[in-house]
Amino acid sequence: MAASAAGAGGPDEFVGQPRDAVPGPVADAEALAGRISSADRPLGPHGRPVNRRSPFFIGMAAAAGAAVTAGAVWFLVIASSTLLLIGVALFVAIGLEPVASWLVRRGLPRPLAVAIIVLGGLGLAAGFFAALIPPLVDQAGRFIHQAPQYLARLSDRSSWLGQVSDRFQLQQRLQSTFRNPDPSLINGLLGSGRAVLGTLTDTLIVFVLTIYFLADFPRLRATLYRFVPHTRRPRAILLGDEIFAKVGAYVLGNVVISVVAGVLGFIWFTAFGIPYPVLLALLLAVLDLIPVIGSIIAGVVISLAALSVSWPVCWATVGFFVAYRFAEDYLLTPKIIGRFVKVPALVTVVAVVLGGVLLGIVGALVAIPVAAAVLLLVREIVFHRMDHS
Repeated sequence: MAASAAGAGGPDEFVGQPRDAVPGPVADAEALAGRISSADRPLGPHGRPVNRRSPFFIGMAAAAGAAVTAGAVWFLVIASSTLLLIGVALFVAIGLEPVASWLVRRGLPRPLAVAIIVLGGLGLAAGFFAALIPPLVDQAGRFIHQAPQYLARLSDRSSWLGQVSDRFQLQQRLQSTFRNPDPSLINGLLGSGRAVLGTLTDTLIVFVLTIYFLADFPRLRATLYRFVPHTRRPRAILLGDEIFAKVGAYVLGNVVISVVAGVLGFIWFTAFGIPYPVLLALLLAVLDLIPVIGSIIAGVVISLAALSVSWPVCWATVGFFVAYRFAEDYLLTPKIIGRFVKVPALVTVVAVVLGGVLLGIVGALVAIPVAAAVLLLVREIVFHRMDHS
C-alpha cells in the first residue's frame, strides 16, 4: 500500500497528516518528492554519491570505522557460541545442497526436496538411537544385577578386586561418599546434566537453522553475491560456486566413507564375536567423520572392547584398523573426495590441527573444506596478481 501511494505521486498519504501543519523547507521537499516519484521508481532516482574526499567524510569514516571494528570485536566475543552454531548449520546446509539441487533438477519443488532430505536425516537418527539404546539398557541391567557380586568381591581379599580395594581403600571411599556426599561431586553431576541438556539444545538449533538455510539457499546465495560490485560479480559467482561445490563434495564424500567404515567394521566385529557390533560400527562411522584422528580414536576404543574376547582378537582388530586406515587414505579418499577437494597431505594435517585447536571437533570437521577454499582463492587471486604484477 505504501509503494502504491508513493507511485501515485509522492510520500505515503498515511504518514504525517496534515502535511500543511509544518510549512517551510520540508513542505518544499515533499512537493519535489511528489514530482520525482514515478511508477517504475516509486522511491525516486538515486542521488549523487557522497564526496569521499571531503575532510568531514574522511573524519567520520575513520571514527565510524574504529567504532564498527570495536563493536564487531565485542559482538564476536559475546556471540561466539551462537555464531558457531550458525556457522555449523550453514556448513551442513552447503554440504546438503548438492542433494537438494539434484532433486530439484529432477523436477521436484525445492520444499519437497528439503522435506525428503530432512525425513531421511531423521530416519538415520532414529536408526542410530534404536541401535544405541538397547545395548545401554542391557549393560545397565547387567551392572545392577551383578552389583552385589562386585561389592562382595571388594570385601574378599583373596580376589584381585579385593586386593585392589584393600590397597586403595575403595570400599571405605565408596561408603564415605554415599554417607557424606561431596558437594563438588554433586555439582559435577549437575554440571554434566546441564552440559547434556545444552548439547541437545544446540543440536536442535543447528537442525532448525539447517532446514531454513537449505530451504532458502538460492535466495541466500544471490544475496551474498549482491555484496560484490557488479563488475566483479561474474568472477565472484564462479569462485563462490566452486567453493560451495567443494564443501558439498567433501561433506557427502566424508559421509560415504564413514558409511563404508561402519559397514566394514560391522562385518569384522560380527565375524570375530566382538560384543555389540552394531553399536561399535555406529561409533566407528561417527568418529570417522573427524579427519585424521577420528578413525584412530575409534580404533583404540574398539580394540579395547575386543580385548574382552581375547588378546588375539584384540591384536587382529588393531591390524584391521591399521589396514583400513591405509585403504581410506590411499584408496577411498582420493577416489571419492580427492577429485573435488584437492588439498595436499601436509596442508590437510596442518588444517585439521589448527581447526581442532581453534574450534575443537567442529574446527577439525570443517578444516579441510576451508583449506580447500583458501587454496582456491590464493591460486586464482593472490598468485595470479603476484605473477602479473
